[in-house]
Amino acid sequence: MSTEIRVPTLGESVTEATVATWFKKPGDSIAVDEMLCELETDKVTVEVPATAAGVMGDVIAAEGETVGVDALLATIVEGSGAASAPAKADKAPAKAESDSNESVDVMVPTLGESVTEATVSTWFKKVGDSVAQDEMLCDLETDKVSVEVPAPASGVLSEIVAPEGTTVDASAKLAVIGGAVASASDAPSAPAAETGGNSGKDVEDAPSAKKAMAEAGVSRDAVTGSGRDGRIMKEDVAKALAAAPAPSAAPATAPRAPVTADDASREERVKMTRLRQTIARRLKESQNTAAMLTTYNEVDMTEVMALRKEYKDLFEKKHGTKLGFMSFFTKACCHALREVPEVNAEIDGTDVVYKNFVHMGIAAGTPTGLVVPVIRDADSMSFADIEKAISEKGKRARDGKLSMAEMQGGTFTISNGGVYGSLMSSPILNPPQSGILGMHKIQDRPMAINGEVVIRPMMYLALSYDHRIVDGKGAVTFLVRVKEALEDPRRLLMDL
Repeated sequence: MSTEIRVPTLGESVTEATVATWFKKPGDSIAVDEMLCELETDKVTVEVPATAAGVMGDVIAAEGETVGVDALLATIVEGSGAASAPAKADKAPAKAESDSNESVDVMVPTLGESVTEATVSTWFKKVGDSVAQDEMLCDLETDKVSVEVPAPASGVLSEIVAPEGTTVDASAKLAVIGGAVASASDAPSAPAAETGGNSGKDVEDAPSAKKAMAEAGVSRDAVTGSGRDGRIMKEDVAKALAAAPAPSAAPATAPRAPVTADDASREERVKMTRLRQTIARRLKESQNTAAMLTTYNEVDMTEVMALRKEYKDLFEKKHGTKLGFMSFFTKACCHALREVPEVNAEIDGTDVVYKNFVHMGIAAGTPTGLVVPVIRDADSMSFADIEKAISEKGKRARDGKLSMAEMQGGTFTISNGGVYGSLMSSPILNPPQSGILGMHKIQDRPMAINGEVVIRPMMYLALSYDHRIVDGKGAVTFLVRVKEALEDPRRLLMDL
């Protein structure tokens, strides 16, 4: 006699589901109410339990298939497996002794129609770990679905044949379980800690929920199960994550290395400021998004330093502000951006947005972290206006009085690590901008000028750029134009 397993009621207005994972295969012994498979709808994950004990017959709807309400999923052949299982359990001690040296191969399960290979995504057990029958060992990724691989027997994972990242075919061996015991009654006691305990019997969390908890780094204790007997479902993990404090402002970090008690007693733990969290998040986003590359050059600062020395007193007397180097660099960058407009552009989806203006970001260090106030329309400002704006923005930044509006809308950024003594660095892009210029320490170096070795005040320049829209030729041209304008400031007056 056989029993049909059909798609249960999926909920109001839900008419179809996708078979996500089969936890049993043809020939497996089945207990009443044991979970057979998992269905995914656009709203919830639905478990399908066995309605009778016996042996798994045919699987009608394979993983990845879309099925309607009441569709036939599989069949169970009643009686043959259920009656024999208790008898085996009664003789468990003797059977365990005789099976203690046996090993069982863990093979790639059925991957679905037309799927011939998969990649080993994650191992949830390592060599030497005890495993229970049907406990999830690893995850396989195909181009269609994620496939979970359960343990075919209890024992110890003695060998991993296919490590993470390995591509395997549909008949490959993944691992070996040593000391295998076929009876579930001899399973190691460790999985009992994962049971719900609400009804006095073992409760296995949904594999998709285990995977979600592992990926999110969420403890089982932090999730309340809504499934049968307290079983944790995939949507329970999602609810727990939604209820937790949003981690978006914090940087993604690797797990912390173990610390000795002596070291821990001498450490000081301070919560990151929101500014530092934002800095960390944005810089990491920049690295993950842009195809960032840096090109370098060096500039002879002789002429700029001479011009500044000659006119600084007169400049300050007339304009009421000091003449610094930043106005020269700002002017030189604005000049170069007109010739290489892609450095002043940004990507928006599949479009490149060119800016016919320059809102110059000037990176400034503050006691709480780096901020980038923006000088709007810097390309239309005089040297005096630029110096006044930089001075005023810098003071407001140090006093913590900058508004968000004053730090938004920049099209290009200049960062001056030279004030801290940096000789060479690769600045990180300030998204969504496509270019940032790094200034560095002015240092006297011997240079070959007209066949003679002379000492000149030199500065290394670095341009980091988004290679998705800025080609190497454009980046190098930009930096050369900045170099030319600084080595001969008269070019800025002549628009050359």
